Amino acid sequence: MHITVPHGHAYNIHVNGVLHCRVRYSQLLGLHEQIKKEYGNNLVPAFPPKKIFTLTPTDVEQRREQLEKYMQAVRQDPMLGASEMFNSFLRKAQQETQQIPTEEVPLEIYLSNGQTVEVNILTSDQTEDVLEAVASKLDLPDNLVGYFSLFLVREGVDGGLTCVRKLQEFELPYVSVTSLRSSEFHIILRKSYWDTAYDSDVMDNRVGLNLLYAQTVSDIDRGWILVNKDQHRQLKSLQEKGSKKEFIRLGQTLKYFGYIKFDPCVTDFPEKGCHVIVSAGNNELNFQVKLPNEQIKEGSFKVTRMRCWRVTSSQVPVVNGSSSPTPAPCSSAKCEVKLELAFEYLMSKDRLQWVTITSPQAIMMSICLQSMVDELMVKKSGGSIKKMLRKRHNGSLHRSESLQAVKSPPLLDSPDPNRDQIVKLSTKLSSVSLKGISASNSANDISGNDFHGNYAFEGIGDDDL
Repeated sequence: MHITVPHGHAYNIHVNGVLHCRVRYSQLLGLHEQIKKEYGNNLVPAFPPKKIFTLTPTDVEQRREQLEKYMQAVRQDPMLGASEMFNSFLRKAQQETQQIPTEEVPLEIYLSNGQTVEVNILTSDQTEDVLEAVASKLDLPDNLVGYFSLFLVREGVDGGLTCVRKLQEFELPYVSVTSLRSSEFHIILRKSYWDTAYDSDVMDNRVGLNLLYAQTVSDIDRGWILVNKDQHRQLKSLQEKGSKKEFIRLGQTLKYFGYIKFDPCVTDFPEKGCHVIVSAGNNELNFQVKLPNEQIKEGSFKVTRMRCWRVTSSQVPVVNGSSSPTPAPCSSAKCEVKLELAFEYLMSKDRLQWVTITSPQAIMMSICLQSMVDELMVKKSGGSIKKMLRKRHNGSLHRSESLQAVKSPPLLDSPDPNRDQIVKLSTKLSSVSLKGISASNSANDISGNDFHGNYAFEGIGDDDL
């Protein structure tokens, strides 16, 4: 959650760099009092106190920082962050800020093949309500609804698709998409799990099969899944025969099947200022890095070797339509939000290193990492992915149920080079290297495959405020 103070004492709450709602101190204080009454003083974090005298600019900034930390703490708490009290506050504030009255409206939800499903909803319907309406319109069984999610995407004139974020329980989908006031943005239905083993559950149902088939075809057409000439010929033959299951089975063997591909961005690995294309899938972040010497290299960072991650945001002045490299007060210049995802990675035995990605999609990347962790932890504990998906659908799965011994430094802080010494991980893992992409485009993992349970998962994760 990123809070700014553009004027007076009203606070803007941003989601992924986009205005979610505007609230006043008194409203946040009222929320705090309600939460304290319901859950008691011991569970609720400290709230910035009232001031008797007029606030100075320094006081205003200090209060903003305190409120930001407060909202982050509430959101990260497994009980408070999941509470209807907290999420309904954010939904109501979003609707009031955008000045959209409660009324019945049609909303178009896109499928992966470009077709749309029109559902009649209330402008005040939350994400789960809209997802259920879409599932009902498609005749998707209740037991499969949790396998899918709604995503806010932006489609470019060239047909490129940018995943902005997965819609969360604290927002109103109709308000979220219409407030952007651009036809480039729409809501799309996609599968919400990573392990391809669960494709079988979906394909056993006719509607589920059609949805998964449409997504596979779309991802191939967009270049998210890599296909050579021989594979393309086989896929075309299966498509002509109407063999959807066989088409998907073949797709599962292709590189980047089930991955989400992000827009080109910048990373500091293996050196600062490298342009990179990041893809998320198969429990990893895949990097295709363009080095300063124009050489292209590829590697993968396994989520099981990430000790922690965090999303940071900062205000960057914009000069003549582009970000200025020289710092200037945002009060005297137009600013934009700069988002970074940083993760601490076990490069080799006993050697951890921070890797940073600068991207407007940093929070979406973090959401992907967290959902991969959820699946891995459920699988490791012998739990059922079906139960997890149902809990996720019902809004009751949070990282406290899947992770233990979580060490949580404050959000929105830059990675601290002077952090406390980290306990050495004794698991023997392979060393890390970036290798050039081979002619066969085979992936080169920057990891071993061992799973180690001692992690401190930091970052916004699936709580992307």
